[in-house]
Amino acid sequence: MTKLTSITCAAAACIAIGLAVPVQAGTLENLERERAIFIDSLLDPEATAVERVEKVQVSERRLIDLERMVLRDKALTGRNTPAVRRAFENYDLTFLVHASAENNISAIDAWLGQIGITTQSLMSVKMGRR
Repeated sequence: MTKLTSITCAAAACIAIGLAVPVQAGTLENLERERAIFIDSLLDPEATAVERVEKVQVSERRLIDLERMVLRDKALTGRNTPAVRRAFENYDLTFLVHASAENNISAIDAWLGQIGITTQSLMSVKMGRR
């Protein structure tokens, strides 16, 4: 074997080993990803009302489980990263389904309220060209 071929084989083996290492997402990252999917399905302009309700129901069930997992995750207790601090400082946004149940409102109303949009402000919006 030539020197170039052996270097190429070694590089390929290193890349293969590097790709074989599984990437592990934590509970908080999974919760954030599912919450983004939930909000995206709520705001999807191309979805019909029936499709939206079905997607929201599936996402809410997943969010309930993921929110419980994050609240019980002992690994987050010792971590003082910006993501963990932000998640627990913004409880009502991080744990959206639990917060909406505690306040006896729908998850979308809880989310809109947390970002400062009310039903009144939505109803007063005028559509027009800019």
